[in-house]
Amino acid sequence: MGRPVNQLSDKWIRKVDIKPGLYGDGNGLYLQVSPSNTEGDAATKSWIFRFMIRGKARKMGLGDIDQVSLKDARRLAQAKRLLVVDGIDPIEERNARKLALMAERETEKAKATTFRQCAEAYIKAHQSGWKSSKHASQWTATLESYAYPVIGSVPVALVDRNHVMKILEPIWTIKTETASRVRGRIEKILDRAKAVGLRDGENPARWTGHLDQILPKRSQVSPVEHFAALPYRQLPDFMTKLRHRDGISARALEFTVLNVTRTANTIGARWDQIDEGEKKWTIPGAMLKGKKGRRRPDHVIPLSDRALEILRDLPRVGDFIFPGAKEGEGLSNMAMAETLKEMGYSGDVATVHGFRSTFKDWASEQTSYANELSEMAMAHTVSNKVEAAYRRGDMFDKRRRLMDDWAEFSASKAVGGDNVVAIGGRK
Repeated sequence: MGRPVNQLSDKWIRKVDIKPGLYGDGNGLYLQVSPSNTEGDAATKSWIFRFMIRGKARKMGLGDIDQVSLKDARRLAQAKRLLVVDGIDPIEERNARKLALMAERETEKAKATTFRQCAEAYIKAHQSGWKSSKHASQWTATLESYAYPVIGSVPVALVDRNHVMKILEPIWTIKTETASRVRGRIEKILDRAKAVGLRDGENPARWTGHLDQILPKRSQVSPVEHFAALPYRQLPDFMTKLRHRDGISARALEFTVLNVTRTANTIGARWDQIDEGEKKWTIPGAMLKGKKGRRRPDHVIPLSDRALEILRDLPRVGDFIFPGAKEGEGLSNMAMAETLKEMGYSGDVATVHGFRSTFKDWASEQTSYANELSEMAMAHTVSNKVEAAYRRGDMFDKRRRLMDDWAEFSASKAVGGDNVVAIGGRK
């Protein structure tokens, strides 16, 4: 004789006075009545499927009676019972379906994530490790100008080589440096997208072994462009004009010229890098330009009297020596260039970076200081083994004399023609 089935009725399960417990309907289906946690409320009623699998008793919830009718509960119990007959645990099968559904949803989400969203996520994730907020703004500006119009709204999973070429080809031969940076930034964004599971396959913006087979090398289409440099004979006249200008940008520019530094070093300079007693400025190696992945030693600059005078006259507002308009940030990287422009020196006549060449020409042509000494003053890496040997000692005293002579020349009266007196090379 078979086991009884369909023992429950719709009318009975709706009764309000059913005592807490389990009430069988047959085929493993039970009505579970649980007492309410709140006094005065009705008991809760839900469906339970009980079964044995691999010698272990288990039970599986099928929903409460307000959501699942008796008829549907019997249908669900029968489906689960057939799984058990096939040796499949219904609970494990349901969990597997849930995981599959979640994976499918994540896949759909990935398909909908655009390149722009990935780019913004990349910038947000990395900007805390960049030297300044200006680096993040440069990333955003180049992507806004060149990448987003083409692939900004394209799902990152679908970005391919054709997209990348559509971005790069129009600017590769006319804005090669910019195009190269854009390519590198796209590559990094796509690498991160792959790392977080938003795309698969090779990176279509990769250069080595990929785009280098399609696009000409940068050196073939874009000769190295040197920064315009003021002839050293014109420097005294320029410095006289500069010293007569007020403002933090003018002092920053004068400080940069006197110390032969790069823009980034000056606008990133902090008061704790200055040792007035020892008359020196220590720039951390992390702020120095060098080959990627190569750690640079700190660069110590002997400060001339005029450089120290500039520092003493500056108000101390925050950590930065040359504070910017925004609180907690250094001077804008365009501030000194704007000062040059306001003084009537266009970019094809003189640039902030070009004053390093002005110094180098002066040191080479008008002094007898050794070449490695001026290279060290400019914080250049030295590849020549002989010059590298000199670097084992920083020749600080000789460099101090060099920087004092440079400051003295900068403050001298304007001269013309070739009548420049050699004042360097003091022993």
